Amino acid sequence: MSRIGLKVLEIPEGVEIKNENNFVTVKGPKGTLTRQLHEDMTININGNEVTVSRPSDIKLHKALHGTTRSLIANMVEGVHTGFEKALEIQGVGYRATKQGNKLVVNAGYSHPVEIEQPEGIEIEVPANTKVIVKGIDKQLVGAIASDIRAIRKPEPYKGKGIRYANEHVRRKEGKTAK
Repeated sequence: MSRIGLKVLEIPEGVEIKNENNFVTVKGPKGTLTRQLHEDMTININGNEVTVSRPSDIKLHKALHGTTRSLIANMVEGVHTGFEKALEIQGVGYRATKQGNKLVVNAGYSHPVEIEQPEGIEIEVPANTKVIVKGIDKQLVGAIASDIRAIRKPEPYKGKGIRYANEHVRRKEGKTAK
């Protein structure tokens, strides 16, 4: 069976990568990540290059090929530089504070909403209307940021709510008198 298509990834200095039966472990200055990848993909590590190849051109293998390469690239980037998502809180009386290991958000409800900081994630509150989620696992950083945003999604009339720092909320025109 010949290998079709190659996806090559450069490994930065200070990052180690190991592959044992498609169980990939990446160690770097920020930490260690491990992940089980699909058994059909072939992962070769030569020096500072990782090559991912697929066994055939069927649709499943093409999809897994790019996904496998992206997952490894995200693991490498996470342990080397890390990931972060910034959120902004807009609205009168809406604010966030950090109390120990918890993020406490006041977003217009009758009670404050508390989110526990999971292991491997760091939540910072530089201002009471800004929240920064940092970590080495891209998927976990995105999930926690999404959970925080889901507390009060931005509404289209006044723009109040929690949004990503680079998010644009399309505003709607309200009702008008006749």
